[in-house]
Amino acid sequence: MNQELEQYLQFFVEQRQKDWPEWLVLAEFAVNNKTHTATKVSPFMANYGRELRMGGDIRKKGKVESAAGFVERIKKVHEEAEAALKKTQEEMKRYADRSRKEIEN
Repeated sequence: MNQELEQYLQFFVEQRQKDWPEWLVLAEFAVNNKTHTATKVSPFMANYGRELRMGGDIRKKGKVESAAGFVERIKKVHEEAEAALKKTQEEMKRYADRSRKEIEN
């Protein structure tokens, strides 16, 4: 993810030297809305329990989720992200262990 952010910023820093700070908001949006390969959720989803969307009508009226409902939903998101991280960690270890050799003392 850091490499993608770096590429994004390099493009705007090189092409638009004077106004690149204005593009940071879009970079932040892109990073927070991208599903992470290890956790299988976006940072925004992990923090707020919902996907980040552009636009929309802020005046839209609807039911407001209860605090207890939000807590349960965000706990589930965190548990799923933790399980995905653990699985990724195990896969990385298995991959790394394939090329390791025992060293004699």
